[in-house]
Amino acid sequence: MGRKRLITDSYPVVKRREDPAGHSKGELAPELGEELQPPEEDEVELQLLRQFDLAWQYGPCTGITRLQRWCRAKQLGLEPPPEVWQVLKTHPGDPRFQCSLWHLYPL
Repeated sequence: MGRKRLITDSYPVVKRREDPAGHSKGELAPELGEELQPPEEDEVELQLLRQFDLAWQYGPCTGITRLQRWCRAKQLGLEPPPEVWQVLKTHPGDPRFQCSLWHLYPL
C-alpha cells in the first residue's frame, strides 16, 4: 500500500514573500497622501452624546430630548456630565444633537 497521501501531495506549499516595501500580500497599503484623519469635532461631540444616552444612571432616554433628560437628571441630583450640557447648548436646533440615540426607532 505505500504511504498515506497528504493534501500537500496535490497542492504544493507556497511560501509568501514580502515585497520590497515590507508589506505582505494580504495587507492593504495606505493610499499615497492618505493619512489618518482625526475625528471631526461634531463626531466627537455626537459620540459623547451617544455615551450619555447609553448611561443608565441618568434614567430612561426614550420619548424625551437629551436636554430634557439632562435637566431631569440634574433636578434629581444625579450629577449629569456638564460637557453634555455645553454640547446641547451649542447646537440648539439640530436634531442630531437634541434627539436621543433611539429617536428613529418606533416604540
